[in-house]
Amino acid sequence: MRVLVVDDEVRLADGIRRGLEAEGFAVDVASNGVDGLWFAREHEYDAIVLDLMMPGMSGYAVCRELRAEGDWTPILMLTAKDGEWDEVEGLDTGADDYLVKPARFAVLVARIRALVRRGGRERPTVLELGDLRLDPATREVTRGGTPVTLTAREFAVLDLLMRSDGAVISKREILAGVWDHAFEGDANIVEVYIGRLRDKVDRPFGRATIATVRGAGYRLVRDG
Repeated sequence: MRVLVVDDEVRLADGIRRGLEAEGFAVDVASNGVDGLWFAREHEYDAIVLDLMMPGMSGYAVCRELRAEGDWTPILMLTAKDGEWDEVEGLDTGADDYLVKPARFAVLVARIRALVRRGGRERPTVLELGDLRLDPATREVTRGGTPVTLTAREFAVLDLLMRSDGAVISKREILAGVWDHAFEGDANIVEVYIGRLRDKVDRPFGRATIATVRGAGYRLVRDG
């Protein structure tokens, strides 16, 4: 099994390399994000161990670039950043696992083996409806090639509607899919987010893609 270790802490990276080689892995090491991205592009790996804060290019940026290029090699982020939102950002960027330094070596090896067993994921299918395009991997939305900036919740609502393939989705289904089944707030929150989406993906482009089906819910209309 071949592993790429990307970390600017040279002594730590060398220690990980020697430990992994003793466990039977073949290991390449890069000391910064730019070199790490080059190694990942030029060679095939079973897993990548990636630090976050590095000179030249952060681990977040490396992970984002690889995922955008369709490279789904399993990535374990190994970092001193132990904040809750640091982990959320790392996983949302496309990492498969997140481990905080200092990590016990036995745990690191076990995590790598688990990622290798699972193998690389397939890139999520890009969703398209006319000139409206949503990429689940990069979390980017465009209309006619023009980027559309959405909040996480707006993105989730649009993603749900686009996956419905033109079928009507009720408010209850949107609440369950984007919020949760136990949501106890005002169900009209769905109308609020539908309005926001129309303001971003429809009206600026002279479209009416998001249609209201009175008494039933919402559906998307191709080139509406």
